[in-house]
Amino acid sequence: MKQFTSLLNRLPLELVFWIGSIVAILMLEPQLGSHLSLCPLDQLGFDWCPGCGLGRSMNLLARGEFKASWSMHPLAILAFGVIFHRIWNLIRNLKTTHNYG
Repeated sequence: MKQFTSLLNRLPLELVFWIGSIVAILMLEPQLGSHLSLCPLDQLGFDWCPGCGLGRSMNLLARGEFKASWSMHPLAILAFGVIFHRIWNLIRNLKTTHNYG
């Protein structure tokens, strides 16, 4: 158990999370009508959410469908920029400090 906790402490969990989120976004099928939603507003029954369609819009942007991406959610390029900037900073910090954070 001690070896497992030692390995877990050395693992850059935030970096794994952000890379996993990019992979999950790229694996989405944006044209499907129904999809899994983790949105708390959707779970409460609200029809409108400020982030609704952002993941699907990011997927369309990654596929090169710029017009469809923009019409689904105009902040997809900003979201990609923020996520990649965070990944870059985590990798740079990982390389310079060698203590994963």
